[in-house]
Amino acid sequence: MQALELVSEWPVEHVAAAVVRRGDPPIVRTNGDAGRSFALASLTKPLTAWAIMVGVEEGIVALDEPIDRPDVQAGATLRHLLSHAAGFGFTGDAPVSAVGRRRNYSNTGIERAADLLAAAADIPFADYLTEAVFTPLDMGDTVLSGSPAFGARSTVNDMVKFVAELLAPRLIAPATRADVITPQYPDLAGIVPEVGRFDPCPWGLGVEILGAKSPHWMGRANSPQSFGHFGGSGTMMWVDPVVEVGVVALTDRRFDEWSPDALRLWPEFSDAVLEEVGRLA
Repeated sequence: MQALELVSEWPVEHVAAAVVRRGDPPIVRTNGDAGRSFALASLTKPLTAWAIMVGVEEGIVALDEPIDRPDVQAGATLRHLLSHAAGFGFTGDAPVSAVGRRRNYSNTGIERAADLLAAAADIPFADYLTEAVFTPLDMGDTVLSGSPAFGARSTVNDMVKFVAELLAPRLIAPATRADVITPQYPDLAGIVPEVGRFDPCPWGLGVEILGAKSPHWMGRANSPQSFGHFGGSGTMMWVDPVVEVGVVALTDRRFDEWSPDALRLWPEFSDAVLEEVGRLA
């Protein structure tokens, strides 16, 4: 796929990328060393959210029950935590706003969500994530070591399996997937770190939703329904459910070291993928 050649020009030491089209089996094209392990940074969040949604379906936790814990604001639910609406700041234990008032992108909120699942299941969250997501998807090179908000490592070979799951879920029901990729508390304004402030700033459950955000790290050709995440380690992943295509690109250069280039090159890559997919349709 010609669009994949663009990643070879990115100003990073190592990069591996893939395009995944929904199918049985999925159609996958890669560029770079797809077996190389990279730090995912915040691409960990969608993995964590997917495991938690497995827990929701299993009845271990509930999305909309108020959380009775001293480390979470009164009135907050798991839905608030997964959609960055529980009032936590980027890091730290102290709330920075009331529940449901602002979209405060938060590692702490995701960590609290994972803690809630681990406590209810009586199993370390890393083990639950492995059993609920990594093992059934045969993601043997993916491991969580540290924060469930940013502590996973993986390969493109493994992440294409997760992108395929995002396109056509096997681990959760279609209705649950629809909830994950639907804007939660859709009127909330907020900041996408190192990208900009948006009003509204749509977010699903563990995934960012493009909506009308512009400029953005996804492509101009992406549909508003596109969802995904990027990571501070220089990683990005999105799925466009309208055309049923997803991409993942992993690098080993921190995003903040090349963010002006990344915010130009990532949308160019995304647009090239979508243009090529359109020609092949």
